[in-house]
Amino acid sequence: MFGEISRWIGYRRELRRRWQEDARRLLLAEEANAYYEAQRRATRSRVRHDRPGFYHWAKVAAEVARLSPEVEMNIATLRAIVSEEERRSR
Repeated sequence: MFGEISRWIGYRRELRRRWQEDARRLLLAEEANAYYEAQRRATRSRVRHDRPGFYHWAKVAAEVARLSPEVEMNIATLRAIVSEEERRSR
């Protein structure tokens, strides 16, 4: 039982490490728009029915918001991005 718990903890740590790495990459590439880009990627995954991808990019967006107080996070802009991505996927 201890082995299973240890493997699960290792798996969760690896997931968190990937979220953090992707968040840092987006912050370097997109700067103030990193949060929007992560949300855009989450929306693309969602409309493609890619559940693991959606969860990953949603967590990356949260990590971007946690790491940088300077990223833009306007709900109206976010809604426009989501609408645009949903329209593109049709």
